Amino acid sequence: MKSNRPRVVVLGSINMDLVIQSPRIPIPGETLLASSSTEFCGGKGANQAVAAARAGGDVAMIGAVGGDGFASRLIENLRTNNIDFQHVRRRDDVASGLAVIAVDDNGQNAIMVVPGANALISVEDVERSRELIQDADILLLQLEIPVEAVTAGVEIAKQSETRVMLDPAPAIANLPPHLLDVDLLCPNEREAQVITGMQVGTDEQVSAVAKVLQQRGATHVAVTLGEGGTHLRSDGQSQLFPSFKVGVADTTAAGDAFAGTLAVKWSEGETLPDAIRWANAAGAMAATRRGAQASMASGEEVQSFLESHI
Repeated sequence: MKSNRPRVVVLGSINMDLVIQSPRIPIPGETLLASSSTEFCGGKGANQAVAAARAGGDVAMIGAVGGDGFASRLIENLRTNNIDFQHVRRRDDVASGLAVIAVDDNGQNAIMVVPGANALISVEDVERSRELIQDADILLLQLEIPVEAVTAGVEIAKQSETRVMLDPAPAIANLPPHLLDVDLLCPNEREAQVITGMQVGTDEQVSAVAKVLQQRGATHVAVTLGEGGTHLRSDGQSQLFPSFKVGVADTTAAGDAFAGTLAVKWSEGETLPDAIRWANAAGAMAATRRGAQASMASGEEVQSFLESHI
């Protein structure tokens, strides 16, 4: 019996995150004494899958882990979060993806990622998941895996009625034009700047960048601006959705919470403006908690948050 929940397929990265808390981010050549280190399951793909599952989606993950000790923990984490991991391939010839994340006392971060098994996700891997993508309501992608695999996923989705949502992170300056031809593109302001080569320092500049991204193929564009909220370009109109003011502990997965929640709420039938309000709330809540997936709020928590901010 099929679930009535939105069917979300996430094609993306799975990492182990080593989070180091320090007073500030070190500058080149500097050694700092940090206060703590913690291991969290992460990766933008897996983070967004967990966010989508907690938001109420029926979620499946396409990805890869390595042959190291992290692999079983990463798979078990997907299982614990009720994510279908049957399309996650184990590669014994490489290590799992690893991210080293420095978080300062203001909640800002700097991240280094070793792709590991994520870099070996192939077009063939995606083709093996063709039916899964075709049966989905929405395909959610990022750019921490090979562009060829992302392209294959987009092409399969376009051959069916599966919506495509791309979070173009990490940003690629010469992003292939066909990857902008998606139903929803949701870069942050830095990624939007890298992709277009345009400045995004003012509201007018953000509006111009969003318009250009739409002209290049995206049906809808949502540019996330951190504390500045989210700028939506849709149906030839622009609208700014304010952020929620919260005490920030760790911004590492705020964007992933936003993306996963947005995918679910839009697939449930919410309008994009309403779905963005839910996503902004989920991102704000994630920023108040440490860790990546550990920071993701449930749909009920986000609903309570929204009700308290009416």
